[in-house]
Amino acid sequence: MAEKGLSTDEEVGNDSPPQKFPVKWYRSTFYNALILGMCNFLAPGIWGAMNSLGGGGAAEPYVVNTANALTFCLMVLSCFFGSVVVRFIGIKWTLIIGTMGYAPYAAGIYTQVRYDSNWLTLFGAALCGLSAGIFWMAESAIALAYPEPENQGKFLGFWLSFRVGGQIVGGAINLGVNINRSTAGSVSYVVYYIFIALQALGPFCGLLLSPPAKVQRTDGVPVKLAIVHDTWYEIKAMARLLVSRNFLLITPLIWQATFAEAVFFTYNSMWFSVRARALGSFVSGIMAIIAGNLLGAFLDSKIALKLRSRAGFAVILALQGAWWLWGTIIVTDFHSRETSPTFDWEDPGFGMGYFIVGNLARDEEEVVRFASLLRGMESASQAVSYGLSSVSIMASVGSIYMNFGLWAIALYPAWLVIREIGVSLGDKKVERERQRERERRVAVEN
Repeated sequence: MAEKGLSTDEEVGNDSPPQKFPVKWYRSTFYNALILGMCNFLAPGIWGAMNSLGGGGAAEPYVVNTANALTFCLMVLSCFFGSVVVRFIGIKWTLIIGTMGYAPYAAGIYTQVRYDSNWLTLFGAALCGLSAGIFWMAESAIALAYPEPENQGKFLGFWLSFRVGGQIVGGAINLGVNINRSTAGSVSYVVYYIFIALQALGPFCGLLLSPPAKVQRTDGVPVKLAIVHDTWYEIKAMARLLVSRNFLLITPLIWQATFAEAVFFTYNSMWFSVRARALGSFVSGIMAIIAGNLLGAFLDSKIALKLRSRAGFAVILALQGAWWLWGTIIVTDFHSRETSPTFDWEDPGFGMGYFIVGNLARDEEEVVRFASLLRGMESASQAVSYGLSSVSIMASVGSIYMNFGLWAIALYPAWLVIREIGVSLGDKKVERERQRERERRVAVEN
């Protein structure tokens, strides 16, 4: 039955164009996507630029992989308590504090590469883990809650372009500085000066973000992204979501996707020259931006939600399966050679070398909790991946074999959730928006 004050057509939606409300550009969802993207660029984007070189740009990846394992172990902890942090300081300041650990991490990698000193590497990794966990949670919650429903895919693609943009810019800097280095080894120290300076700007960029209450959307619906319950309530709510059926079913999918990061970065460090690693960082970032924005546009299309979710799942997992198969073949070849190869682009053989969670959360508080758990699971996967990649045999071939196995394991459980999106699960994003619209109309009437 329709609620009082709402017709059935208004409640379930009709074909008439939605009313557009005027917004100030510096309070718009596009502006906030830009600021969120810039924070992404300056913090995890530059982090990704360093690590896409393999081992943070060091001659060997083992120490840096150990540091990264520490980072992601601590991120699991900080992600789990992310909603508690939001409860006390709000989503904006959670994001700002989350950017503060990245510059010490970059400084630690610099001292390891230049002076072979490990203590600051590990200390910086610890600081990064404690802050990055709440950053990852906060940025995911903002990306899910701020935009209008019809713009969420484009918001996600635009936001994530900046993270990958950090990798592209970093790759371009690395390529320019190391263009003549056709052998293995560590990258130039000058690169780290630039990275540290850029990451230190992250907190200042976060100050420009609009808090949820001040965001203006073209549909007139206010943004609510706050935690109102006490700490113990949040811990119990997070625990319940952690063991919920749908989240457990998509956990292998999360693991296989994020486990790959250390695998890719270590693969670059093990088998390629300095300038080839820089080129790979640069080109892979460009391809990721193109693919991410195309996927975002597709997920925002008018095609039925059931078909969008299933088609996206099929294409992404099929492509992943293909590259894991090829990766398994080539690292087996590399590892079997008597002399370990280091490929440069002049060498023969060089050429061979966030939607599902949004449809599970029922309200704004669950958006924060799901974002925390999603990022926590990603961090756990990456902690294991980097830890294993700090061991020689796993770094060379074992991690790729394992990731191929994780991909296969993830297929069926994830499908059990995907097939329900647009069917029994409905469209949770739209349902949340309808509830917000009801609350807005009641507030106007009163």
